Formats: sequence, structure tokens, C-alpha cells
Amino acid sequence: MRRFQAIGTNLGFRCDVCGAQVPPLATGSYRNHCPRCLHSRHVDVFPGDRANPCEGLLEPVAGEHSGKKGWTIVHRCQRCGEERRNRAALDDPVMPDDYELLVQLASRAAPSDAPDERRAGDRARRRGRRSGGTKGGGR
Repeated sequence: MRRFQAIGTNLGFRCDVCGAQVPPLATGSYRNHCPRCLHSRHVDVFPGDRANPCEGLLEPVAGEHSGKKGWTIVHRCQRCGEERRNRAALDDPVMPDDYELLVQLASRAAPSDAPDERRAGDRARRRGRRSGGTKGGGR
């Protein structure tokens, strides 16, 4: 079952940041970011609908990788501050996303890596040591 109802048209665009002419995805999905600089525009409420009135610039702030979803780009809107995650298009045969740039983003601290979450992780590692776990959380 699909998580969203695709609405709209898979169109190409010119990137507002680097000026690249970006073609539509060859896979038929909706491209919502520039494959060269990974920036986007905050234009969708649901993928492809182009119904978000914000229209702010979405800056790539992190890259994430999971075994199930593959690579994801984390964008933060420079106008309203909302964070969105978008699947990378590394397999597009016409213009794939810049893999090296995505890896650079992934090496940065995660945008939601707030001090409270780091402290919670530290507490969990300390509990693991007290219960016979290895120092450093088993790594």
C-alpha cells in the first residue's frame, strides 16, 4: 500500500541555487530536489502536489542511510524552519543525485541531534556499563 497519493506532474525545473537544468525523474516518481546541489523548494504538502504556499528554499542539512529506505536527504526550510526527509535519487539513469555530496552531508551531525537526545544516549550507555555491558555502548 502506498503511503501517499501521487498528485501532479513529474516536471523538470531549473535549480534556484546552482542554476542546473534538472530533468524529471526517469523512474516516473517526483523529483523534488536538485541532483547537483541537493537543494529544493518547499512546494509540496504531499509528493508532487505543489500545494504548499511556503515556497521557501529547502537547504540540505544532513544525509541519512537505512537498510530499508536507502539514502535520504534531510532538508530544512529557510523560510518556515520545517524539516523534511526526501529519498535520494541515486539510481536515476539521466541525472542521479551527487553521491559524494550526500556522503558529506551524512558525515555532519544530524539536525535533530539535540543536546537532550545526546544526554539520553549517554545515560543509556552508562546503564549498559552498570549491567555488565561494554564501555562505550558495545562498540
